[in-house]
Amino acid sequence: MAWPEDLPKLRLAGPAGEKGLPRPPKADPLIEINPEDDVLEMTLSGFKVGSVPYLNAVPLTRGIEDQIQFVVPSRLGDMLRAGELDAALLSVTEVLFNDRYDILDGICIGSLGEVFSVYLAHTTPLEELTLVHCDPASLTSVNLLRVLLGERGIRPEFVPLIDYTPELMPENVLLIGDPAIRFRRTNPSHQIWDLGSAWMELTNLPFVYAVWALRRDRDTKELRRILRETRDFGQDTLDDIIRDRAEFDLAFRKDYLSWHIHYHLGEDEKRGLAKFVELLRKHSGHTVFDPTFVS
Repeated sequence: MAWPEDLPKLRLAGPAGEKGLPRPPKADPLIEINPEDDVLEMTLSGFKVGSVPYLNAVPLTRGIEDQIQFVVPSRLGDMLRAGELDAALLSVTEVLFNDRYDILDGICIGSLGEVFSVYLAHTTPLEELTLVHCDPASLTSVNLLRVLLGERGIRPEFVPLIDYTPELMPENVLLIGDPAIRFRRTNPSHQIWDLGSAWMELTNLPFVYAVWALRRDRDTKELRRILRETRDFGQDTLDDIIRDRAEFDLAFRKDYLSWHIHYHLGEDEKRGLAKFVELLRKHSGHTVFDPTFVS
């Protein structure tokens, strides 16, 4: 679908490397992996941990999946606030709106440009938007869209999306995660406004969608070590994840997990997060707290 002539086209940063942008390096391995069975033997030692049931989170929970509770991001926030979890791979806005969690340093779900799985599918020109249906699963994606539109002077009403049936999809809808991937791969008649690309165009910075949020009222030192080692194991065995997972097809999994998504929370990501904090304070109407990072 062609872009309207009066809207600037989204772009990625200039070429550098295989697909145009340098990616963060893999973390140095901290654990010993048995090459024969490719298994990480790790126990959460009584900690209660939650994550999202999406493909992009798999490299951060590989080897401890049977000890993780998998629920949608908005439900994770409820469980963490209620003390039902000690840590959760949580939409970053939950952390920024609640001054009760620390962020595990060095790890995130982020993108540098097109993310593919977080976007506004729309048939109405952006400048004419008055109503957007939103997947209620992710507070971060809703607020990212609010910020991106607000910077253009566009302030539509946001309402929950009720039905995910592709044939019944509303004219203007925010989708995230695996449902977003499935809908986008149907080649819909909607125009696709990828929010990772839009953020990159606005700020020239990465965007951080999710982080490991840790309760401050628990000693999580041992849990932090486990989550770091789990991330390293997932990165070291990313080729196996890409090969063995059943979601979508092999070519897509390779492109998505090794290009669209990255898992490194470094200085550039923190600058992007600081910019998001600034714009949230401008557009969200919420009290927004500065993030606290722990290693």
